[in-house]
Amino acid sequence: MSPTGIAPHHLRMPHVEKGMAVGLFGGSFNPPHGGHGLVAEIALRALRLDQLWWIVTPGNPLKAGRSQLSLAERIARSEALAEDPRIKITAFEAGSAIRYTADMIDHVTTRNPGVDFAWIMGADNLRDFHLWQRWREIASTVPIAVIDRPGATLSFLSSKMAQSFGRARIDETDAAKLARTRPPAWTFIHGPRSSLSSTAIRARDGS
Repeated sequence: MSPTGIAPHHLRMPHVEKGMAVGLFGGSFNPPHGGHGLVAEIALRALRLDQLWWIVTPGNPLKAGRSQLSLAERIARSEALAEDPRIKITAFEAGSAIRYTADMIDHVTTRNPGVDFAWIMGADNLRDFHLWQRWREIASTVPIAVIDRPGATLSFLSSKMAQSFGRARIDETDAAKLARTRPPAWTFIHGPRSSLSSTAIRARDGS
């Protein structure tokens, strides 16, 4: 165990084999909750993934100044939620001093040739996706699966990302092919939705 309380394997990328389809599900997870678990489960099933990397980030540049649980605590809570063995909890960004999602995706794809990656995000993140650093580059580097979240079902219609990459959208019925599809490519996946949110949990807990 490191001095920060984080096990060394959490600071390394999970092991993958060539030919695998792997979902990248990143976020601050402050705190992680059942809604995150539901997104992961839907992505695993709909995209027919071999693995899903639940990437706990050191911090979110768009949420600077917000109170935050320690990285070790967020990893531990994420582990408690991840029941499917295909879900790999990792914080390798902290081990590699990576700050932005675009840099992380470059890091992952260049070091794992022959593996098909897809970015996984809840629909509530789609509204602000165009504020992410080099967001167009992200959309052009890996396919994206947007998973339905309460109150965000229609956000894909009005978001800048959806409008900019409208022609790259594939039908939800073809989601199983997404990870193997050459980007830009994205889909919106409907399904069960959880009303849980990290913001509401922090407000309830007074943090």
